[in-house]
Amino acid sequence: MKKKLFNVVLAGLLCAILGGCGDGSNNTNESEGKKEIVVGIQQDLDSLDPHLATAAGTKEVLFNIFEGLVKVNENGELVEAVASDYKISEDGSKYTFTIRDNVKFHNGETVTAEDVKYSIEKNAGLLEGSELLVSAFSIIDSVNILDSSTVEVVLSEPDTELISYMTVAIVPKDYTEQNTSPVGTGPFKFASYTPAESFVMEKNTDYWGTAPYLSKVTFKIVTNAASAVVELQAGSIDIYPYLTMDQADQLGNDFDILYGNTNLVQGLYLNNEFEPFDNVKVRQALYYAVDRQEILDIVAGGHGTIVGSFMYPGYGRYYNDLSDKYSKNIEKAKALLDEAGYENGFEFTVKVPANYQVHMDTALVIKDQLKEIGVTMNIDGIEWTSWLTDVYNNREFEATIIGFDSNLAPKDIMRRYVSDNSRNMCNFNNAEYDELYESAIATTDDAVKIKEYQRMQEILADEAASIFIADPATLVAVSKKLTGYTFYPIYVQDMSKVKFVSE
Repeated sequence: MKKKLFNVVLAGLLCAILGGCGDGSNNTNESEGKKEIVVGIQQDLDSLDPHLATAAGTKEVLFNIFEGLVKVNENGELVEAVASDYKISEDGSKYTFTIRDNVKFHNGETVTAEDVKYSIEKNAGLLEGSELLVSAFSIIDSVNILDSSTVEVVLSEPDTELISYMTVAIVPKDYTEQNTSPVGTGPFKFASYTPAESFVMEKNTDYWGTAPYLSKVTFKIVTNAASAVVELQAGSIDIYPYLTMDQADQLGNDFDILYGNTNLVQGLYLNNEFEPFDNVKVRQALYYAVDRQEILDIVAGGHGTIVGSFMYPGYGRYYNDLSDKYSKNIEKAKALLDEAGYENGFEFTVKVPANYQVHMDTALVIKDQLKEIGVTMNIDGIEWTSWLTDVYNNREFEATIIGFDSNLAPKDIMRRYVSDNSRNMCNFNNAEYDELYESAIATTDDAVKIKEYQRMQEILADEAASIFIADPATLVAVSKKLTGYTFYPIYVQDMSKVKFVSE
């Protein structure tokens, strides 16, 4: 297999995309004090309302606009945001939050206890005419204002993991324009949005915390990988966070290539109700045929962390390292196919969102690897909106390659394989797994949680529920004029720390 999976684009494409062949100078204008940059992103936003956004690519942008009572920092720690302090009762059934003094929304209004109560109740489906938006909030029994700066959340059952969901955005009470003119408390405020083109935000000069250095950030939607490389080379994009190794190799000396974990579980996700993936031996055979290290070597220059189940290392003590369970073994893979009645192999189609070059390149590598066991994998590159509708929501697929993110609460990621969960896209069904999940979320004993979550990961690996590949590396091109780009253990693009090197 050739390592180069991405061809260099002709100069004529550069002219077509940029509307001319200028000198390629960077679009920033620091000398005039504007401090503006452009960041390339791979998909359009699915909603400007933070409570309705579902795509990770949307949430990574809105992270700059909205904050919850708490938020995740670059070390994976939950730190106070709109709340200045919080307490969890010993039995895990009551959370008490102290609202930070003088936090202002982008419309100039000060955050009140009523705004906090409204935001939580809206997501919990407790407002009249509202529906449950955050499934973890289904156990919220009441949200009580104890005084002007204190809010109490009472649960119908204990849950010590709920604090990880309190990153949900705090918004103004009864504000109805979030999907057209979003208002939050973050370091940046909304400026404009042009569907399929760009999302623009400006510095929030009234931010309660450390103000950002940049005055304006434009997230430019570039769904075509070739276009992204061309625009980087031309200097019309300053940061692009989803490069493959081939793309990084095409950039000159104007960019630093930074590496960090994506904090996703990338996998070849299989529809367990589709024949032959309803047969565990077939799924295991594919696992033994896939060389995950080769995927990382070819797609990301060896960067990334191989995983063996549906959790990434960022989960710390809950993570079970099963990366060695399915080392490549072609003979064993063929034997399993024989036992399953597919001694002559079979053919299937994998649907991949074409705007994610990393996943498309991964598909090409796997396609070649599966040929060794007589399995033909056809690649269907589809638009992101089609993937969301057909694959994610309607489960109309045989297999797909994607990366899943989550909150830093173990139950948030593990619920995707609970048999009756609406997000169980792969139609996995295992009674022991379901029982362990219910037990893990109910206990307040962290030692028990660790044991049960780790056992759940073993079940997914034993059953080869999907072919879990890696927490892939994020290869980020950053203009050498800039510094401060920060990696997080969740899927975000934090622009509040980015600044020009000369500052």
